[in-house]
Amino acid sequence: VCNSSEFDGLTSFEFKKKIISVLETKQQGFGKVNFKLRDWLFSRQRYWGEPFPLLHQVDAQGNLLGNIEPIETSELPLELPQLEDFKPSGRPEPPLGKATAWLKVERNGKQYIRETNTMPQWAGSCWYYLRYIDPKNPKAFCDPELLNAWLPVDLYIGGAEHAVLHLLYSRFWHKLLYDRGYLNCKEPFQKLINQGMILGEMEYTAFQKEGKFISQSLVSFDGISATEKKTDLPVECIKIEESKAEKKGDSFVLLENPEIRIDARASKMSKSRGNVINPDTVVHDYGADSLRLYEMFMGPLEATKPWNMNGVEGVYRFLARVWRMIIDDRAEHNTLLEAVKDIPANQETLRMLHHTIKRVTDDLEHYRFNTAISAMMEFTNFLTPVADKPKSVLKTFVQLLAPFAPHLAEEVWQALGETSSLSYQPWPTYNPDLLKLDTIEIPVQVNGKIRTRLIVALGLADDALKELALADPKVQEFIAGKPIKKMIIVPGKLVNIVAV
Repeated sequence: VCNSSEFDGLTSFEFKKKIISVLETKQQGFGKVNFKLRDWLFSRQRYWGEPFPLLHQVDAQGNLLGNIEPIETSELPLELPQLEDFKPSGRPEPPLGKATAWLKVERNGKQYIRETNTMPQWAGSCWYYLRYIDPKNPKAFCDPELLNAWLPVDLYIGGAEHAVLHLLYSRFWHKLLYDRGYLNCKEPFQKLINQGMILGEMEYTAFQKEGKFISQSLVSFDGISATEKKTDLPVECIKIEESKAEKKGDSFVLLENPEIRIDARASKMSKSRGNVINPDTVVHDYGADSLRLYEMFMGPLEATKPWNMNGVEGVYRFLARVWRMIIDDRAEHNTLLEAVKDIPANQETLRMLHHTIKRVTDDLEHYRFNTAISAMMEFTNFLTPVADKPKSVLKTFVQLLAPFAPHLAEEVWQALGETSSLSYQPWPTYNPDLLKLDTIEIPVQVNGKIRTRLIVALGLADDALKELALADPKVQEFIAGKPIKKMIIVPGKLVNIVAV
């Protein structure tokens, strides 16, 4: 802070605390935090904003007479004039004030000037989904029959930053048009999802006082500077590498001294913080499929999530495993492994495949992209060690993978002998009968400890299960010479033998 009398030299954080303290001492004000307070910013004037289709009547000297009229309907939409210089001039007039020929209008012998303020670009974006239905209609923003056919919007996905401004006012404009009789439905969207913001990578900060680390609990930290709570004196902020930090419960601590808590936070990506992730770099190093897959694997769609390059490397390794599971890396071209054969799949493989189809399909329909990817990872782990891999099973799996990693999927699809694009293939469907288990694994406990596991037919009678459990060699080893006091059977889950 400078040119502020006794506040000169303070940091922004210190200045805020000091000025609030002074105002409260003089009983002229008090500190208050407002969360997510957003205004519709019409004050930020830009030449390329939407112009208001209004005229202001003026006298011969150009003075406003207070009469405001809309332009003729035949003149709509009002287009912006061509301007060579539309930069801010420092004067109160908006940039459109420089378009003198466009500015002046004569109507019925009266003189007018156009409104030179513009709307903040979002005005047009508030109802664009309506114009998309009938974009070339010269007489109306949309044909009523088309509106009736298409509205309301089935699914609208917007960002967290849009939830307060764009989507709030989009609904406002929609309701205004409905009230004026231009629309047939009150609400614009049947389902609305606000995807969470992707933050920069986690930043770890430790704090030092007189060269010694002190715990975060003793410090007030705003993400930039820190002060000791007890003395209100500045403390040194030390950036810590992720490898030197460790999660302990709900907190992070120094790996070399777990008694010292540190700050761990991810911030919104910005050039000023230097934490912007360039997607071009990620695509260059790991490929577009890895970037696409990681963004969906980071967590729930609506959650705010920190970026982590280790996660990108993880999905890259997964895609590499998928490739090596099917393609021979040693071959010059995309040649299938010898393990990939035109053979029927066994019952276990079919059950796992159809279980995966069901999980991926259900997760996609509910926008749970991260858990859909987890299901495909599990299937890859299952199929990789299988000696002979049925080609039909691999084709179905590649179809499931295609929406998430389309480039790799198309390459593998062609290698599997297909000539048409995956984009035109029907989505796989699962067979409910194949999801049913013929056998089930039952753990057997002896005196409260699991001693063996039995693979038995589904629905096996309790008496038969008792006989199998007692006949098992491992069970006999632990009950040898001991009378059976009782046997507890939890159907389909557990056998517990109490022997004393």
